[in-house]
Amino acid sequence: MAAPDSRLRLEAALSFLLLLASAQALVPSHRLAARDLARLRAVLERPFTDVRAAYYSVVGLSSLGVRVADEKAACKFIKSHVDSSSVESLFYAAQSIQVLSGCEVTISNETRELLLAAVSEDSSVTQIFHAVGALSGFGLPLASQEALSALTARLSKEESVLATIQALETASYLSQQADLSSIVEEIEDLVARLDDLGGVYLQFEEGIETTALFVAAAYKLSDHVGTEPAIKEDQVIQLMNAIFSKKNFETLSEAFSVARAASSLSQNRFHLPVIVVPDGPAAVSHHQPVLKLQVTNVMSQLLTQVSVKLDQAKSVSSKATVLQQLPFTLAGDFFELNFMNVKPASGYYDFSISVDGDKRFIANKVELKVKVSTEVGITNVDLSTVDKDQSIAPKTTRVAYPAKAKGSFTADSHQNFALSFQLIDVNSGAELIPHQTFVRLHNQKTGQEVVFVAEPDSKNVYKFELDTSERKTEFDSASGTYTLYLIIGDATLENPILWNVADVVITFPEEDAPSTVQSKNLFVPKPEIQHLFREPEKRPPTVVSNTFTALVLSPLLLLLILWIKIGANISNFSFSPSTIVFHMGHAAMLGLMYVYWTQLNMFQTLKYLAILGGITFLAGNRMLAQKAVKRIAAEQSSRLAKYRTLR
Repeated sequence: MAAPDSRLRLEAALSFLLLLASAQALVPSHRLAARDLARLRAVLERPFTDVRAAYYSVVGLSSLGVRVADEKAACKFIKSHVDSSSVESLFYAAQSIQVLSGCEVTISNETRELLLAAVSEDSSVTQIFHAVGALSGFGLPLASQEALSALTARLSKEESVLATIQALETASYLSQQADLSSIVEEIEDLVARLDDLGGVYLQFEEGIETTALFVAAAYKLSDHVGTEPAIKEDQVIQLMNAIFSKKNFETLSEAFSVARAASSLSQNRFHLPVIVVPDGPAAVSHHQPVLKLQVTNVMSQLLTQVSVKLDQAKSVSSKATVLQQLPFTLAGDFFELNFMNVKPASGYYDFSISVDGDKRFIANKVELKVKVSTEVGITNVDLSTVDKDQSIAPKTTRVAYPAKAKGSFTADSHQNFALSFQLIDVNSGAELIPHQTFVRLHNQKTGQEVVFVAEPDSKNVYKFELDTSERKTEFDSASGTYTLYLIIGDATLENPILWNVADVVITFPEEDAPSTVQSKNLFVPKPEIQHLFREPEKRPPTVVSNTFTALVLSPLLLLLILWIKIGANISNFSFSPSTIVFHMGHAAMLGLMYVYWTQLNMFQTLKYLAILGGITFLAGNRMLAQKAVKRIAAEQSSRLAKYRTLR
């Protein structure tokens, strides 16, 4: 039994490690950047249409730290449009005037009684929410324990997500002396109802707006009671990713909810997500040795009173740690680190960065991939003509980049052409092995191009040799003068190279030469493919076809014979317009089926059928209605005649 137990323990350990790795890999992928804030503000600054729109705009802009352009005009609009008989309208007005400076709304005793009466078990959660919010906004006294009892009783009858979110915000208006623990526990229940989308996003089925309202209400209530919300740090990041993934806002209420959520995630007592973004591409070089980082909250507000430290920098290729435990220095709005002081080799490095300074920080351990760029140099470039029989010593010419070799080189059945060179880091002198090193030969006459990969040997010397007998397939045995280019590229190179090195005269045996030399252009039209359809099968004899047609029509002939023998009753047929149109429409549809078989396609037939069918349907409905009226009238006449007979 030891082996199965060990296997189970191993599987459990692997599962735990996978879960741990996925949790560590979870990072904020969305935030409110400057352009997102501008779009959000533009929606919230739309002209007011009613008190609700004024509430969304005023409170939403306040959440972004922006004041309404004309507060006096906004106050006047709210006073003139508030409905004193509507609890909802009073709520919007009360919450709006709290944000507007010097704005007061006079509340009568009747209005106060209306709001207090709405705080009842007979009211919905929404009505209680609006009433309590209005009383709080107007500064009117409220019995918090009675309101809590009514809210709790009503919440047990309403289980929707939105009702529970409104209950959270309602509780945030009540006195801290009241026992709000039962409402606070609803936060955990709501978290359990969130949908996990790929381990990156967390949101309610109702959408982003409801999710954002939940975040705002949860943190508002938690700040009010001083208790950390039952939301894990990775769940906060998932909620943040879901809410801020939306960049365009269709409605004012949607923009309002996102603004409220952003404000809550930027200013609360428990969880503050941290965003670390590089200034431009995360890359350094000898020309730009300093890596610059910005540390912000979810609203792109700078966090400069923090400490940023590089825990370690590890090479992606060698896995070697080149730097660790080094702080960034604050310079203006950026935290800077001169990574080139350690003289790293070009390539990619994984940076582990930590941000400290507030115990509320989450997502403050950041993994960043940094590119170290350099410049490539070409040295020891030798061009050679090598005799295949080795009876003649190779003729070698050295060329210096970026000059082109004088004269031309020959490659034919008797001698090969060879190229060798080395690549170095211009800044450090170390040897380089770029990802892309190609030799391209371009036919000056036909435009044909052939590309080869240059491979380094054990000493990192790149060599390329052209043997016409082995390479005639690639060239289609097309002789001529070819321009030789050297192509060097890599993502870490600041100076990719395309160098015209020399001209090479390539000669293939005449018997191998193609009859017509054409440019190998991949983007020319291909020859048209002529498809040969199968020959149609031989038709059956005419006698067989006629016999089959007669058999198909024989039931119709039998019907006519039976009508003649039994006698067809057409006395109920009326010549009203609806009857004539119905039968003509029915006949026209049968005729359309024949035309479809002989001339039309399906789409044309459906178009005509829709017209004929509509007319036939209306006419048939009218015809049947007329017959029903006649039948009912006949039955009534019959009953009346029978009644008179009995009398």
